[in-house]
Amino acid sequence: MTPRPRKPSDEKHAKTTKSTKGARKTAAKAPAKGSGATAGPPKAQPKSGTDGGTKAVTAPGAVPPPVTESPVPASDRDRLLSGTHHDPHGVLGAHPVPGGIAFRALRPYAKAVAVVADDLRAELRDDGDGFFSAVLPLRAVPDGYRLHVTYEDAELEIHDAYSFLPSLGEFDLHLIGEGRHEQLWTALGARPMIHQGATGTRFTVWAPNARGVRVVGGFNFWDGTGFPMRSLGGTGVWELFAPSVGEGELYKFEITRPDGSKTLRADPLARRTEAPPANSSVVHESHHEWHDQEWLARRTAVPAHEAPFSVYEVHLASWRPGLTYRQLAEQLPAYVADLGFTHVELMPVAEHPFGGSWGYQVTGFYAPTARLGTPDDFKFLVDALHRAGIGVLMDWVPAHFPRDDWALAEFDGRPLYEHEDPARSAHPDWGTLEFDYGRKEVRNFLVANASYWCEEFHIDGLRVDAVASMLYLDYSREEGEWTPNAHGGRENLDAVAFLQEMNATVYRRCPGVVTIAEESTAWDGVTRATHHQGPGGFGGLGFGLKWNMGWMHDSLDYVSKEPVHRKYHHNEMTFSMVYAYSENYVLPISHDEVVHGKRSLVSKMPGDWWQQRANQRAYLGFMWAHPGKQLLFMGQEFAQGAEWSEAHGPDWWLLDPAYGAEPDHRGVRDLVRELNTVYRREGALWQRDTDPGGFAWVEGDAAEDNVFAFLRYPAEDGDGTPLLAVSHFSPVVRHAYRLGVPDGFGAWQEVLNTDEARFGGGGVTSPDPLKPDPVPSHGRPASLRLTLPPLATVWLRPV
Repeated sequence: MTPRPRKPSDEKHAKTTKSTKGARKTAAKAPAKGSGATAGPPKAQPKSGTDGGTKAVTAPGAVPPPVTESPVPASDRDRLLSGTHHDPHGVLGAHPVPGGIAFRALRPYAKAVAVVADDLRAELRDDGDGFFSAVLPLRAVPDGYRLHVTYEDAELEIHDAYSFLPSLGEFDLHLIGEGRHEQLWTALGARPMIHQGATGTRFTVWAPNARGVRVVGGFNFWDGTGFPMRSLGGTGVWELFAPSVGEGELYKFEITRPDGSKTLRADPLARRTEAPPANSSVVHESHHEWHDQEWLARRTAVPAHEAPFSVYEVHLASWRPGLTYRQLAEQLPAYVADLGFTHVELMPVAEHPFGGSWGYQVTGFYAPTARLGTPDDFKFLVDALHRAGIGVLMDWVPAHFPRDDWALAEFDGRPLYEHEDPARSAHPDWGTLEFDYGRKEVRNFLVANASYWCEEFHIDGLRVDAVASMLYLDYSREEGEWTPNAHGGRENLDAVAFLQEMNATVYRRCPGVVTIAEESTAWDGVTRATHHQGPGGFGGLGFGLKWNMGWMHDSLDYVSKEPVHRKYHHNEMTFSMVYAYSENYVLPISHDEVVHGKRSLVSKMPGDWWQQRANQRAYLGFMWAHPGKQLLFMGQEFAQGAEWSEAHGPDWWLLDPAYGAEPDHRGVRDLVRELNTVYRREGALWQRDTDPGGFAWVEGDAAEDNVFAFLRYPAEDGDGTPLLAVSHFSPVVRHAYRLGVPDGFGAWQEVLNTDEARFGGGGVTSPDPLKPDPVPSHGRPASLRLTLPPLATVWLRPV
């Protein structure tokens, strides 16, 4: 847990050098722990004077001892103690003055401070309140001088944090100021490094409204008095290089707001955090060595919309509750590969305080959740999935963030990441805050974050959550609760520009990566290129794929009806083909459809237990054959009857051989495996998902029969072999059902039948090749006479 900051009365007491003996002992113990700036074992030192004054021991030829003091001016002293100084390096450290070099240090709780360099050791005068100073008659600042600090029962020797030039370059600051730093995580946050020959950590944070910023952490016992940061000009960035602070240290930023009050904030760019409910940031440096080079080289070969793309959606924390990232790496890749999915989609991995949000209320946008391990542990999981031939998609949430007072909300005392207009910043549905996409630094924060996950964690795709809530100013708002844009419309022009920039940047920087929009409206051009203008006057948003929410709602509504009523809803299964090629689609049966009273997939189906499973099998067969990519949420692959709960995850016990109904659930899972196997083998099912020439209805109007039949065609440069998909949603067997087929094929063979006994079906199959009759039907010169199993989907291809 993060220690609570001291009360004001405690802070005042802690900052005086006349503190009680007990307080001094507590402070003196601080440097003996960890690897912080006050850390490290005491070193053997030269002998010093004993009369209590400012003395120095010098070797022959060295400079004489200091003769004057140089206390911090009163105005600077007050601002440093109150945490409101914008340039502590201009006061503390070493500076040329008349008569030599002035050394000033702020070391709360110290009994004595001395300057050490080569053969020189000079003690500084105690000016009170933790300040020490003196002027040494030197011609220049000694290279690499150190401070020897004496506490009640410990001594240590460290580099002076205020002797260093800025550790952030001018080019970085220029890019940050322009809002164009595409690798922002390399410039802001906490980064272990060697700077001017010293090992330590550079702390940087964007807080343009702050009157002052200090670093606090375990290395200074959460008292930032001696760790004020400097402001780097008009960029709003504050910086401090802290020598000897290393990996694993906890830290936060203590920000003095414009009104003088203080707030303790986690680092927005933290790459590692404490495990919730603790919320400190953690200094991190990656040591993972990647072994997925073959995967990365291969993923650029074919665009996602022209490749097999079948996705298993996973909530990592509940897939196998209690497993860490590394333990998941031992089980998840093997399970997904066995079922034949091409990708996993991970529900949000970025750090979030409330597990019940499933990760959709993010506080640590650059940190994988510490609940399951370290960032390197997460990289290990991604690496393992890649080596198993599985792509990794990740839910990304740039639409909003929670109001926790230690995170992004009014970060430096004023609206910063959120819009300054409360009506624009408050999300009406989720009690969260919306980002200000019109502010270049905020846009930069998010665009760089998208690239960060792809570059640093080798993520293969980002599924962007809640895009509709970003695109519309009136989203979930009544008349009078929103202000039109400059053109009088309801489109959020800032959000449009942000999404276009994000997509363009990710596709340019990360070859082979795909972005996917969860967009629930008919916004024009979600997957159109950003430079291609549509009828509405907007360029495309630039996504690679879009969730087909319309198909999902319509098809689930159809299959949830009793078969006798389905004829009245027949169009709900065919309407998707009216717009199927308006975007590049994914067909999602996601977590959202199996929670909050919506029931699991099999439980949505009507009829008895056999019919429910048969309906699900037929539906999955229809889904896998329909143009578009597929996504199925965990637990639905084996017909789990209960809704998903993040508390316990899938009901794996249903697959225990000791359970009587285990064959029923295993049969559905075996079907999913077979669907993926045949799907990946048959290019007709995925090569032309976005090409109208890859699909043709055979029978789309058989409402009375509850039959849907269509042909899928492969790429024109392929073998030309089509696939016939027939879905029958009635609980009866239909014999000699005639369907027209293309001419020129001598026989057709079933390649998949969801009614096979091994899947839990009734075994109504046609194992032998079927020869077409020269009888025209459905506008084609030849036709097949099929036996349609009850509540089943059948796929056939020419022999």
